[in-house]
Amino acid sequence: MKNIGNMLKEAQKLQSRMAEMQAKLAELELDGAAGGGMVTVTVNGKGEMRKVKIDRSLVDPAEVEILEDLIVAAFNDAKAKVEVKTQEEMGKLTGGLNLPAGMKLPF
Repeated sequence: MKNIGNMLKEAQKLQSRMAEMQAKLAELELDGAAGGGMVTVTVNGKGEMRKVKIDRSLVDPAEVEILEDLIVAAFNDAKAKVEVKTQEEMGKLTGGLNLPAGMKLPF
């Protein structure tokens, strides 16, 4: 029984640390870029777009489709960076756990 009690205490500690990490990641902001940096998008740790910057040279009514594609590409770049950072932080948190392959936290 002592072993189960210890496991529950460890699970509670992990849950607390995970909540702290999620709060920290929510404050995180990362930039993604496209078009050689002519379009940048800032995304927070929740994957929400916070800011878009567009180089003035791209603002041409005849090339709106290119601008739209660059915004999407910059957003996807920023979101990928957020996902990498989240996995890095999660790895630090769960470093001692041997989770089965493919199993991710939070569940």
